[in-house]
Amino acid sequence: MDKIMKRLGRSARNEQGITGLETAIILIAFVVVATIFAFVVLTTGVFSAERGKETVFAGLEKARGSMEIRGGIVVTATGTTLSADTIQFAVATTAGGEPVPMNPSGSNNRTVMAYRDDDIVDNDVGFSVTDIVGDNDTLLEPGELKAITIDVKAGGHYA
Repeated sequence: MDKIMKRLGRSARNEQGITGLETAIILIAFVVVATIFAFVVLTTGVFSAERGKETVFAGLEKARGSMEIRGGIVVTATGTTLSADTIQFAVATTAGGEPVPMNPSGSNNRTVMAYRDDDIVDNDVGFSVTDIVGDNDTLLEPGELKAITIDVKAGGHYA
């Protein structure tokens, strides 16, 4: 009977509270979970920033391969109807741009020009290139200026 009384006595004791070791274990668990959460948040932010940077660079790469008109556009018309015969303008690469192929007779990787008006629709109009400033090759490179002449009547497909 003594054994039973001892067991009942132990279970009847009111042992509430947490020991210091249990508190330390719980605190360490909270710190570890917070550290993992912070790492995940920072990694996601760095990944998002990197993807954004790649998107910006891809957009710049597309924009670099373009050209812009420098100066005026001259349209020559003859006859009484005053329909355009030739169009002439100067082009250069955009700021920080890559070279643009300007070979009108090239079969691939070439610049295509289109012309449309009330009578003519031509999505691949013929043109000629003359160097104003440059090294007389078929690439429009940074620092070069080329004159483009489009003969509207020569290759137009009438609508």
